[in-house]
Amino acid sequence: MKLLTYKTSDSESRLGFIHNNQVVDMEDFGEISNFPLPNDMLELIDMGFEIIAEISEMINDTRPQDFEAISLPISEITILAPIEKPRKNIIGIGLNYTEHVAESARTLDTTGKLPAKPIIFSKPTTTVTGTNTNIIKNTKLTEQLDWEVELAVVIGKKGKYVTKEDALDYVFGYTVINDISARDCRREGQWIVSKGQDTFAPMGPILVTKDEIENPHNLNLSLKVNGVEKQNSNTKFLLFNINDLIEDLSIVFTLEPGDIIATGTPAGVGAGRNPQEWMYDGDVVEATVEGIGTIVNTIKEI
Repeated sequence: MKLLTYKTSDSESRLGFIHNNQVVDMEDFGEISNFPLPNDMLELIDMGFEIIAEISEMINDTRPQDFEAISLPISEITILAPIEKPRKNIIGIGLNYTEHVAESARTLDTTGKLPAKPIIFSKPTTTVTGTNTNIIKNTKLTEQLDWEVELAVVIGKKGKYVTKEDALDYVFGYTVINDISARDCRREGQWIVSKGQDTFAPMGPILVTKDEIENPHNLNLSLKVNGVEKQNSNTKFLLFNINDLIEDLSIVFTLEPGDIIATGTPAGVGAGRNPQEWMYDGDVVEATVEGIGTIVNTIKEI
């Protein structure tokens, strides 16, 4: 199922799903189906992944004419981040593609050695923004604004000491994140100032439930700046795959419904180029993951 958070010109944020290339309001669909459904992505995730199969059955049992009153053309809505306000910081994974490890060692304060275990950092919830919004570049803080396309994993149930073999059972779905990074804001190896500024986690455009992604470890991902391709790779090249990450993270702390894991970026970031490239006022950045979609954002200097 393709889920999204959206708003119209006369509504606050709403939860919906895409059906026949239109947006169906989730709460309204619950009313016509006599099955109460939430109006918030986190509330839906809290109901457990099993709810997706139930909703799918109800969709199959609903007449086309019954959808008309609760559907909108995608062109008439504003798509928001799938989870506008996560309950906890986004979990970031650093240096998780081999070629990105090498390019980072050439230009940043990393060793070039492949990590023995996942490198974990976090991005505050205020970094989240949706597609077709501005990424704020605070020129008092940074002149080296960089891009990082990533597959993001959304956790669907509580897990502690999860094994690799069972890890995907804890996944609710997937989305796209652009892990925006201010390369000149790293502080003695600490990344949160570099990664954690407001709007530094564009996310979306939708959340695709795991049943629609046959193999999350074989998805193309790419990124363009002003129409020029900068990154192009595949999740099969992850150093630590999703199973590895969930196992490792769940040893460190309890994973909970709605947690978001940004799985890392491949080679092609601006810092790794010769000469280095950065984003400036008015630049347009597009981050794409196969099977999910593209998020588009514009740099706004302040």
